[in-house]
Amino acid sequence: MKTVQLKLISHNIKIGDRCSDIEPNITEDTILVDGNEVIGFYTKNIQGKLRALINVADAELRSDNVPKTEMSRGPQGNKQQKAERAAAGIELVTQYSTILGSIPPKPHMRRPYPSISSVHQVASAKTFVKAMLLACREAEQVIKDVAPGIYERQKSIIEKNVPPQYRFGTLFTSSISNYNIAAQYHRDAGNLEGCVNVIIAKRRNAKGGNTTIPDYCATVDSSDNSMLVYPAWRNVHGVTPIRPTAPDGYRNSLVFYPLKAFNAYW
Repeated sequence: MKTVQLKLISHNIKIGDRCSDIEPNITEDTILVDGNEVIGFYTKNIQGKLRALINVADAELRSDNVPKTEMSRGPQGNKQQKAERAAAGIELVTQYSTILGSIPPKPHMRRPYPSISSVHQVASAKTFVKAMLLACREAEQVIKDVAPGIYERQKSIIEKNVPPQYRFGTLFTSSISNYNIAAQYHRDAGNLEGCVNVIIAKRRNAKGGNTTIPDYCATVDSSDNSMLVYPAWRNVHGVTPIRPTAPDGYRNSLVFYPLKAFNAYW
């Protein structure tokens, strides 16, 4: 793997801004270093069990077996705009997501306690859930092999802050799979500081969907079967527009992440 020394730069990008089309400048296996600290890495082409499990999870997510939450943003617009476009024969880019693992308390929704995603209880989704759990473990092994310092630090943070019943694998609490969603610039403020996310991409007949980090002028290629390990709490980042090049084109991200909302529930 090559090593890239990340350097902070000045920019005018704010949380909530939309990403423009940006060509990736991190396109090969790379260790990401800030100062003297390894903070993440990028693998262009996952292999072995991890790849096989992600292929299963990707296929299941795109089937009718897995419950999804449809997103009304980006190219879709709101419900009225969607109906108007459909009536006019304008093809829409379907966007949806599915959450697994632990969900933090949401008092505004009259649920002041943490819970486990209801998808785990859906019989038709069992293959998807199992594939994602096993893929999480394989991804954790990749972290342990490539960046053992990150692995040990995150394992210690999780063991101190997350009760066992709210862990997804060893290093995470939750997972989300996003289909064709190009997120605006944001920072994952709900994540445990000092920890990383894993972002695995499936992309077919599409361009874009790259993770861009303006603080470092770094844009990571979201190529098919790539894996990005990155501390999403650390910097503002976003996802560049997803451009299908064929009617069946899509970009799906399968993400594992650690939330800090569970320390009070031992």
